[in-house]
Amino acid sequence: MLGKAYLTKQASLLMKFARSTSDSELSAKLISKAADLKSQADPLPDKDQGSAAPDVSPYKSGA
Repeated sequence: MLGKAYLTKQASLLMKFARSTSDSELSAKLISKAADLKSQADPLPDKDQGSAAPDVSPYKSGA
């Protein structure tokens, strides 16, 4: 699963490209895709989290 920060950054880049083009059809498509990415990012937590619970150490004890 892609993280919120990644999706938000990609949406931001698409908006930047949309503003820089003079092709209105391309701009509309880029804005639409940016909106799709933003809607995917919104329900995700602010920080990307790993698969392990926060209280679980990745190291074995008693090594």
